[in-house]
Amino acid sequence: MAATIDDVLSALTVIIANARAGASRLGYFASLYRRVTQTVKDDIAAGKFQNGPLVEQLDVVFANRYLDALKQFQSGQAPTQSWQVAFRAASDPLPLIVQQILVGINAHINLDLGIATAAVAPGDQLPAIKPDFDQINDVLAGLVSTVEDEIGEVSPAIHLLEEKGMRTETTIINFSLDKARAQAWATAQKFAVLPADQWSDSIRLLDAEVALLGNAIAHPPPAIDVALAPIRLPETNDVPRVIDVLSAH
Repeated sequence: MAATIDDVLSALTVIIANARAGASRLGYFASLYRRVTQTVKDDIAAGKFQNGPLVEQLDVVFANRYLDALKQFQSGQAPTQSWQVAFRAASDPLPLIVQQILVGINAHINLDLGIATAAVAPGDQLPAIKPDFDQINDVLAGLVSTVEDEIGEVSPAIHLLEEKGMRTETTIINFSLDKARAQAWATAQKFAVLPADQWSDSIRLLDAEVALLGNAIAHPPPAIDVALAPIRLPETNDVPRVIDVLSAH
């Protein structure tokens, strides 16, 4: 379990290296996530957050939910349903690169972020973290948009998302970063005042909802799948190369 933001970065580096060596699409989300984490670390050092130490604590608690889920999955245990959907999608060659990334973001934002935020800022401490919460989400949104531009190297028809009205910063395959951020904050507000003995049941209910959305992202209805085919066909199947592109910063 990571104890510092540097521990998180080290763990992500290992995940990415192993994914690259094994040509595993699990490295796609991890590559973007490492970039987000590095940017958050740099912004903490630059004093860009109102409460840097609390932001680092949030970053670590948040990251450990993903790291623990991946460890469970790789050891044959059952993580949350939302992460199972994301991790299993990595074995499927059909979803676009951007779908592989978004199904991970779905699990981490719609499920994990609100829970982690409530854990580090419970009760009446929660409102004070809202500006930093928003800034972390701004970092993520900015990098997703940047990556969508960068991956033209490995997904040369990705620009067609614009023509189809499915750019990531608006909506793509039923996913919206703005809606996810709003949902995560609503989750934080709920859990911040929820008695500890009710967390498990509430997490299970939320997890089931988020997993349904994850399935819709990774495996959309046939009509959307057909619309995405012209983007999918020219995408490279060279997984290590994709990881290298997503890791670039």
